[in-house]
Amino acid sequence: VQLQASGGGLVQSGGSLRLSCAASGRGFGRDDVDWYRQAPERQRELVATITYGGSTNYADSVKGRFTISRDNAENTVYLQMNNMKPDDTAVYYCHFRRVITVEGAGVDYWGKGTQVTVSS
Repeated sequence: VQLQASGGGLVQSGGSLRLSCAASGRGFGRDDVDWYRQAPERQRELVATITYGGSTNYADSVKGRFTISRDNAENTVYLQMNNMKPDDTAVYYCHFRRVITVEGAGVDYWGKGTQVTVSS
C-alpha cells in the first residue's frame, strides 16, 4: 500500500486548506486512518483519527476547526482545516496501521507528508 498526501500550501491566519490522502493497492480496508503533523523541532503529534464507520477523534488543539472524513469507495481520507492558526504550521502525514496477527502485530504505513504553512 502506498499513501499519497496532497493539498498543503501557504495560507493566511484564519484561512482554510483541505488535505487529501489517497491509498493505492489494497487501500485502507477497514483500518482506522490518522493524520499526524510535525512542526520544526517538535515531536510528531496525532491530529485526527477516523474509523471505517466514520467515528472521529481530534487533538484538543484542532477540535472545532478541523474535520477528518473518508471515502471508503475511493480509498481517500481528507482533512478539512478551517480557521487556521500559525501554530498549525507543520508537515502533515497520513498514516494507518494494518494489524496482521491476533496478538496485535502490524505494519505502519505513512504518507510522504505535505507542508502546511500558516502566516500571521
